Amino acid sequence: MTTTHHTGGEQVAEERSAAPLTAQDSLGISARTQLRPISEIGTELGLDEDLIEPYGRGVGKVDLAAIERLADRPRAKYILVTAITPTPLGEGKTTTAVGLGQGLQQTGRRAAVAVRQPSLGPTLGIKGGGTGGGWSQVVPMDRLNLHLTGDLHAVTAAHNQLAAMVDNHLHRGSPSGLHPERVTWRRVMDVNDRSLRQIVTGMGPAGGGATSNGPVRQSGFDITAASEVMATLSLARSLEDLRARLGRIVVGTTGEGEPVTAEDIKAAGAMTVLLREALQPNLLQTVEHTPALVHCGPFGNIATGNSSVVADLIGVRATDYLITEAGFAADMGAERFFNIKCRISGLVPDAAVVVATVRALKVHSGRHRVVAGRPLPEAMLQENPEEVRTGAENLRAQLRIIRRHGVTPVVAINAFPTDSASEHESIARVAAEEGARCAVSTHFADGGAGAAELAEAVVEAVEEPGQFRFLYPDEAPLTEKIDAIATEVYGADGVDLSPTAAKDLAAYTEAGYGHLPVCVAKTHLSLSADPKLMGAPSGWRLPVREVRLSAGAGFIYPICGAMQTMPGLGSAPAAENIDIDAEGRTIGLF
Repeated sequence: MTTTHHTGGEQVAEERSAAPLTAQDSLGISARTQLRPISEIGTELGLDEDLIEPYGRGVGKVDLAAIERLADRPRAKYILVTAITPTPLGEGKTTTAVGLGQGLQQTGRRAAVAVRQPSLGPTLGIKGGGTGGGWSQVVPMDRLNLHLTGDLHAVTAAHNQLAAMVDNHLHRGSPSGLHPERVTWRRVMDVNDRSLRQIVTGMGPAGGGATSNGPVRQSGFDITAASEVMATLSLARSLEDLRARLGRIVVGTTGEGEPVTAEDIKAAGAMTVLLREALQPNLLQTVEHTPALVHCGPFGNIATGNSSVVADLIGVRATDYLITEAGFAADMGAERFFNIKCRISGLVPDAAVVVATVRALKVHSGRHRVVAGRPLPEAMLQENPEEVRTGAENLRAQLRIIRRHGVTPVVAINAFPTDSASEHESIARVAAEEGARCAVSTHFADGGAGAAELAEAVVEAVEEPGQFRFLYPDEAPLTEKIDAIATEVYGADGVDLSPTAAKDLAAYTEAGYGHLPVCVAKTHLSLSADPKLMGAPSGWRLPVREVRLSAGAGFIYPICGAMQTMPGLGSAPAAENIDIDAEGRTIGLF
């Protein structure tokens, strides 16, 4: 099969010879891309017209009936894109996933990508959008980074509807026995706002007097991506499954410690109705018109950090190569992809791409520090292959995590203009020593053509026989599951449970949750639980201070360190530069 460039294809190819790109150029590229009708993109995936509900020219919702209608088609090669431990700037997983999809199409294969939907928090904060970048991005970039089809707002509404019904339940005298001081369900919103991390609800009129606002209690806000509703939506296999999962959400306990669920307070039905359309994946396209399924965005620190199960169930029967991406490094998003998402979806990956950058490996050498929003240290920009090789201990550790799960890894060197050939060679040698294929990719600057070498390496890797395996069996005790993640994935010497954590685990096991998988909540900036430890730390133990339950999503999450679930805005947030020009076009978004 040869790749046909439709409207805008030749135009964008000519523009790639211009000056080096910056992240801010992405919005301009998106605006200049001539979108193909979304029905045509659907047709390429074998989706009948009745399965696509258009949301304008370039966006559509895919009906879940597609899962059954495509069931008899051959299964695509299923490829995960993960990374080494990133710097606070991110190392380009989404951009690489998009570039790989375009590269496969450029080399004559049918491919699609399945990625997470960005949150408004980072988009308007310091990191910017999450649609890829340069000539490897999903478009229209401004719609995707902002409201798209309203899925995140639906999650926000469903979550807060449950919160409102919890407080109303208490106001009515708490028929379920839910204790006001044992409510664990907070509220959410999809912007960064540190002032709402801790709040008091139920307060009466400022002038005093009688109040009917319910019991006064402490609560707070998280960002929508951290909502258990988001994680639940991403892991549901069908509308019926979603309804059942929402009903299992635990909102608090009685005075005797018995769990009270969304079903108990009769909130799950309305939540499902609010989320009905949000459960349908969004269909978009890349700048080179590669199909892109964009759906869900659960928080990467305390949840799975993966796009939805239903998007993959559709995509894996709709093309020949499906590329999906998991948040943060292999010890985070990939481990959860393997042990949580694959358990639920029943899909088995054929290969995993580990994205590495010279920048991040130099940081893992321990000689440099990167701060978001500030220029890179001048010393980092100097050619130094030895620093790269020293920092590559982190790459080795991430590759071993992939191998531990029986999956074939490929190293993708996400190239930057400041890199040198000798530094790329250092990475390639480490990959070879670990038995992994390796390719330099310039997809950000060159689109699919820049990822052609990577595409060929992946095509070879997926044909290599693998033996996918979970890290632990369902029936293993929760303590053993945590220990397996700590020792076999993070490289810890063991686990130190606080008395509170040990009590939590015993209670969850007693309540019948012991069969659930584990999603460790820890920093993404280190293989360890300490963000200051670079490379591949050894001689440390994983400290677990408490364990929480995500019964709707279907996992328990041990908390290691302070996890911030409502970010704050930085000193110079991206929102300061976003505006509308005289012709009504968005400017300043990146």
